Amino acid sequence: MPSKVTVDVEGRTLGLSNLEKVLYPETGTTKGEIIQYYTHIAPVLLPHLRDRPVTRKRWPNGVEEASFFEKNAPRGTPDWVRTAELPSPGSTKDRETVVYVMTDELATIVWLANLAVLELHVPQWTVDAKGKGTNPDRLVVDLDPGEPANVIECCRVALLLGELFDDAGLPSYPKTSGSKGMQMYVGLDGSATDDEVSAYARGLAQRLEREHPKLVISRMERAARGGKVFIDWSQNNAAKTTVAPYSVRARTRPTVSTPVTWDEVEQGARSTARKRLPLQFDIDDVLARVDEDGDLLAPLLDEAYALPEPG
Repeated sequence: MPSKVTVDVEGRTLGLSNLEKVLYPETGTTKGEIIQYYTHIAPVLLPHLRDRPVTRKRWPNGVEEASFFEKNAPRGTPDWVRTAELPSPGSTKDRETVVYVMTDELATIVWLANLAVLELHVPQWTVDAKGKGTNPDRLVVDLDPGEPANVIECCRVALLLGELFDDAGLPSYPKTSGSKGMQMYVGLDGSATDDEVSAYARGLAQRLEREHPKLVISRMERAARGGKVFIDWSQNNAAKTTVAPYSVRARTRPTVSTPVTWDEVEQGARSTARKRLPLQFDIDDVLARVDEDGDLLAPLLDEAYALPEPG
């Protein structure tokens, strides 16, 4: 593979460089292979990024070296890349606004991957036609296991949460985080604020903590999480982001945040494996899964439910 190439991506001219650079030393996965993955996964990834400001995490010298989060569009951003200037309350850099990259087309994905952007993180709200942030159109809960708990315990908690969502008439959709845990989503109609969505998710987490105190915790104190799954309801705060579906993760291998079926979650919950954990997927696995099953989160793009009244 040549070190530098110029490519045409749907009418956009892009220069790609250092394609042979190894970003994942354990597997030998190169930047060129990451660009190739994002190019092939784009048809199912882009709908989940559309109209959402993207926070990127970059590893210019590979996953064993330093990384950095990037919110603002970087210097040299092509003029065809869509951006959105949005308020930045509580910015650690004392900025009143941030100019976010809006990743709505394949060329933008390829451009970001060429910058060694591995991880894509998005909020649960979108930017409207006037350039303003909206109420959330998704509820998310993040399932974060405290050692020695792992994804098996996350599957068990996901099933419990799924029952609560079913009882409320809310279809829910699980995915792996691509790291240690999982996330679950519900499609919303935008009638509730992020505070209201957070409060609803917190109520579910607290209920499960009361009912399953040895398995679930809803509080953020890390010291109390050992062997339990933290249901992080706070990811619904408008200022927070969650790893996007189909995003690569910067682990030792190029794992992916992967939508999964409820059958797979049930199988994971029954697993007794501790060395080879269930629901671990890398870039090759995910491309094969999408070829066979399409986007398991596709219904989420069209579903819009009102948040139930607190009860």
